[in-house]
Amino acid sequence: MQPLNMCINTQTPLVQFTAAQAPRQGRRTSAPLDLATLTEGVDYRYSPGGVTRMVLPLVRHMLHDRFLDEAHWVALNPNAPATVRMSGMTLHSVTLGPKRMASYGMVKEAIWGRVHGIDDNDHHDDLFWTEAFSEYAYYNRITSELIRKLDKKHDFDVFYIHDFQQIPIGHMLTTLKPKIFRWHIPFDRSTIPQRWHALLATYLNSYDAIVVSSPRYADSLKAFGYTGRIEHIYPYVDPKDYSDPPASDVASVSERFGVKRGDIVALVVARLDPVKAHDRAIEALAELASSFPRLKLVLVGNGSFSSSRSGVGLSKSDRWRAHLEEMVTRSKLEGRIVFTGHLSQHDLDCFYERCSFTILPSVREGFGLVVVESWLHHRPAIITLRAGIADLVREEKNGLLFDPDEPGALARQMRRLLGGHPTELSKALIRGGSLAAEKCSIEAAVQSERALLTEVMEA
Repeated sequence: MQPLNMCINTQTPLVQFTAAQAPRQGRRTSAPLDLATLTEGVDYRYSPGGVTRMVLPLVRHMLHDRFLDEAHWVALNPNAPATVRMSGMTLHSVTLGPKRMASYGMVKEAIWGRVHGIDDNDHHDDLFWTEAFSEYAYYNRITSELIRKLDKKHDFDVFYIHDFQQIPIGHMLTTLKPKIFRWHIPFDRSTIPQRWHALLATYLNSYDAIVVSSPRYADSLKAFGYTGRIEHIYPYVDPKDYSDPPASDVASVSERFGVKRGDIVALVVARLDPVKAHDRAIEALAELASSFPRLKLVLVGNGSFSSSRSGVGLSKSDRWRAHLEEMVTRSKLEGRIVFTGHLSQHDLDCFYERCSFTILPSVREGFGLVVVESWLHHRPAIITLRAGIADLVREEKNGLLFDPDEPGALARQMRRLLGGHPTELSKALIRGGSLAAEKCSIEAAVQSERALLTEVMEA
């Protein structure tokens, strides 16, 4: 098979630009910007989050192996140049005005809340028939129009669409070329309102194949009425994206955030969102605080692209942080909880090295790549039962599981890892985690993704 020309579509852009690089009002030009002429961390940064962290290494490997000839990535990025070139890829930006963005964001969050089972308001049953939904549809329509325009110019072989925000795109792309959809969040048909079923099934069945992160999502998707090909591929990371920082760097980063020598660090890496359940971790620390006076909880992360001012502009991350800070004050845990905000990859690697264990406390999680990151850094992980990655976890073999709705469950598992440094249990979890991480490696993913693309193209 000849190398493929692939179009990728995500809501979250691969890179976000600083104000200095953002185009002025009415001054967006079609001239491509070469990313190599800019400085990472000064002019732009890579978007945090699992979707972009997965897609970029996959594309790089496929370009290197000549499975792909060219890749074009279309994403919502209102504060970016219209076109950006970088190492074999071309990034294309979609923009929305503030009013349309607000309505789009409201609909997106309503879908997110329902699918994650954290918002069961009956008024959202009529979401697809509201005026706000027309703006959600408008965003997908202008995105599909840009993709069609690019297809006429570049003649794509296949379209790879990512995540629920973009689900109408397959239906709007009036083409017989193969379309693949990756559903990154949980899929449980019991959380989806009955009135959504017909339209959602229409959108889903416009794709030739759908990729999910867990076998249980595949079963639910089939029961929902999707009739195409369902592929289960574990989310993945490239180990080369992570470093083993020297002890001096670890000490320096720790000191900057008030983590002292002798402190015991429990680490949570997650954007500030109620579904990530940082409050469960704070409650667990409050329960353990008197028994382990040197125990600190480090919370790494800001809001997502949806919460950022350069993105969709929702305010939920600010509200959630304020709620968490109130919890800290009420529990008299000042100095025991550290909010770092967004960290560079180097500084995040330093905290992985500094911590004794990590926690994934989410009340619902599509997968949970931070557990894989923990395993790559040889750190034991405590994992919510409500995450897709729980399918890979064997209790006391490669992780410790807990029910986020069971009072005291997380604290009990944390206590088991606090008895010594390191405990025999920690050593066993580290050994098992290293083996489990291989199932989520970029090498395994490239093999699976190439096989899927080949079969879809041949079909």
